Amino acid sequence: MRKVKIGMAALALALSVYSAEAQQAEHKNPNVRAGEKALMGGDFKTAITHLQKSMPAEAADADVHYLLGYALFQNGDFKKAADSFTKVVALNPKNTSAYYYKAKANNAVAVSTESKIDAKQRQALLESSIADYTKAISMDAQDAKLYQNRGTAYRDLGILKGNAGAAYNKAAATESYNKAVTDFEKVLTFDASRKDIQTELKKAKVYRDNLK
Repeated sequence: MRKVKIGMAALALALSVYSAEAQQAEHKNPNVRAGEKALMGGDFKTAITHLQKSMPAEAADADVHYLLGYALFQNGDFKKAADSFTKVVALNPKNTSAYYYKAKANNAVAVSTESKIDAKQRQALLESSIADYTKAISMDAQDAKLYQNRGTAYRDLGILKGNAGAAYNKAAATESYNKAVTDFEKVLTFDASRKDIQTELKKAKVYRDNLK
């Protein structure tokens, strides 16, 4: 079984959404405990197996859905990850991290060449992703990664709208690129030295200015 090592910062983010009670006490469900242990070890497949076995008994526990979504996301199961994070925000609408991962997972599905979906479905996923990042920003306006990833989603929507085909719409593509530029510029107000964002900003402007 493939095991993946991930940074402690990433795991800290995954676990930071736990309720105070969940952080202080061992979960009563043995499958949740086993899933947590596997997740801490970077063994996402095993974590998924145990956390899925904890359902439907833990269907009302947002923390368990979050851990399952996080494990699915790290394992590359983006569609299922988005479904899990959708359940998290339904149970806990103030979970900004769940909105972030839900948006990121949907964006990944939207741009994947392996996704068996049409342009309309890709557009819907990207628009959902943008809406989720916007929701998260409304709750935490000082998190640079939210603007960065929303900018990426706007750029991807611009690419979709700017390519020849059924989805082509130059005006909509231009608007999406402009919004991507705004978000990337916002990220640079947090840290003007970020070369990666400077590059993404330039690319978004080039894509916009070269629309046919």
